[in-house]
Amino acid sequence: SSHSMLVVACVRHTCSPMLRAISNSTPLCQGIPGSVWKLGRLNHIAIAVPDMEKATALYRDVLGAQVSDKVPLPEHGVYTVFVELGNTKLELLHPLGEKSPIAGFLQKNKSGGMHHICIEVDDINAAIVDLKARNIRTLSAKTRIGAHGKPVMFLHPKDCDGVLVELEQA
Repeated sequence: SSHSMLVVACVRHTCSPMLRAISNSTPLCQGIPGSVWKLGRLNHIAIAVPDMEKATALYRDVLGAQVSDKVPLPEHGVYTVFVELGNTKLELLHPLGEKSPIAGFLQKNKSGGMHHICIEVDDINAAIVDLKARNIRTLSAKTRIGAHGKPVMFLHPKDCDGVLVELEQA
C-alpha cells in the first residue's frame, strides 16, 4: 500500500502544493532531484488568537489536548502556547509589544485565524540559498532562532500561494 503526503515544491518562482505518492520503502524526506537539502515533516500550524487564555482553554478544557505554558518571545513580538496533537502541533500566537506582526494580523482578522505553517528542513542554510536562487523571497536577511531554539526562516506568502511558510532546521 502507498501513502500520500503533501509536499511543497518550489519550482518556477512559486511554491505549489503537489500530492506525491510515497511508497513504504521511500524515505519520508523528499527533495528536488540533485538538491542538497530536503523538506521534512510538518512541525506546526500557527494560529493567531485575540484572547490567549480563551484559546488555551478551548484546546485544553473543551478539546482535551495537552497544552504548554504561555511563553513570551520578545524578539519575535509574540506569546506562544503549543498544543500537542500527536502527529504535529498547533502554535497559538498572541501579540507581545507594539511592533508585533501578530497585532497587524489581528487588526485585519479580528477573530484570529491561521497565520502560518512550519515545515522542517534538513539544511536550512542550503534551502535558503536554493530558494532565493529560484526567486522565492524571504522575510528576513538571515535566519533567526525560533520558538524551539532552532534556526527558522519565513518565506514570502506571495511566492507561496498566499501561505506564510516557516522553514525550521530539523
